[in-house]
Amino acid sequence: MTSGSHVRAETPQAPGAPERRARVAVAALFFTNGALFANLIPRYPQIKADLGMSNAVYGLSVAAFPMGALVAGTAAGVAVRRLGSARAAVLSTLLTAVGVLVAGLSPTAVLFALALFAAGGFDAITDVAQNAHGLRVQRRYGRSIINSFHATWSIGAVTGGAMAAGALAVGLPIGLHLALSGVLFAVVSLVALRYCLPGPDVEPAVAEAAPAGRAGSALRTRTLLIVAALVLVATAGTLVEDAGNSWAAVYLTADLGTPEALAASGYIAMVGAQFFGRTIGDRLVDRFGQRTIARAGGLLVAAGMGLALAVPNVPMTILGFAAAGLGVATLVPAAMHEADELPGLKPGTGLTLVSWLMRMGFLLSPPVVGSIADATSLRVGLLVVPLAGLVVVLAAGVLTQRPAPAVKDENGSPVLEAR
Repeated sequence: MTSGSHVRAETPQAPGAPERRARVAVAALFFTNGALFANLIPRYPQIKADLGMSNAVYGLSVAAFPMGALVAGTAAGVAVRRLGSARAAVLSTLLTAVGVLVAGLSPTAVLFALALFAAGGFDAITDVAQNAHGLRVQRRYGRSIINSFHATWSIGAVTGGAMAAGALAVGLPIGLHLALSGVLFAVVSLVALRYCLPGPDVEPAVAEAAPAGRAGSALRTRTLLIVAALVLVATAGTLVEDAGNSWAAVYLTADLGTPEALAASGYIAMVGAQFFGRTIGDRLVDRFGQRTIARAGGLLVAAGMGLALAVPNVPMTILGFAAAGLGVATLVPAAMHEADELPGLKPGTGLTLVSWLMRMGFLLSPPVVGSIADATSLRVGLLVVPLAGLVVVLAAGVLTQRPAPAVKDENGSPVLEAR
């Protein structure tokens, strides 16, 4: 920050009406993002049957969504810089809704996969943009609020799934169902845009210039090392999440002989604990610091799932997945917050890199665990979960202890863009 920018860090004051409205607006964007795609997932069996897809073709088609996110995710930083984080989030939300509708109405498996590819790409841009705007709001608040947004995303995902279940129960045609949900959440996102923070994401007058020469090179090297560590933290979190999504029910039924009616308990325990962790995460981060909470979470993942795999019975396994969900609750928000604050990078670049690379966890986790399980057993394959917890403990040193304090000008007004 230059001495001529006339800004100073002060004790954060209570947020004003614009900040409170912006917080609600960002929460609405997160809710919408969680609910949109969740409306399509319960329709997958119907789509698979209607298109006569084999298991192999279906698996490849569904994989188009994360593949689209990987391919298009690198454009998120450009979208944020050119459109602003709020507009980029809303525009990509609208396009995601179109992709979801086309996927549901696709007459062929190829078009279904292409629609999912496009929806995944737009979803990745939404993810980065809404987190970028949420972090703008957090800087105005001067305390951690980013975890609450991710908790709202979880509520949106549950709501979207419930909407789809209701549509199936009453026999609503898939086209009408997805059109109605798409229009509903498009309207929500457009209304939210009106209450998001105005102006650019970075104000040049208070932006800190990157040093040139040898000092600049050293800064860039250090920044890249920090990005790599942040990717490890975020990827460990996504790997643990995917283990619960993909393998909890399979492990409980195939390895522990759990009845199918109870097999979902591992996944439910993990998601429920993760949601609870995100609802209290901001208060814990403000009190103890991001680094401490991340390390405690990594230890909880390692100890909880390690004990569950060492003592393989149903109650211990369910508790183990719950511990894993609670342990990773704040990891992805923490990594995104840190990435968005990195010096020497254009706005949105650090957030885009971490968000893009962490998706590799979702893409690589199932085949890695599956390959280990085929060679040994699923119990051995799930050892990647406690190992991921230990990775977090080692890599969490790059996280700051406290969120950046609110920066205000000489009149006491918050200067959001100062980094």
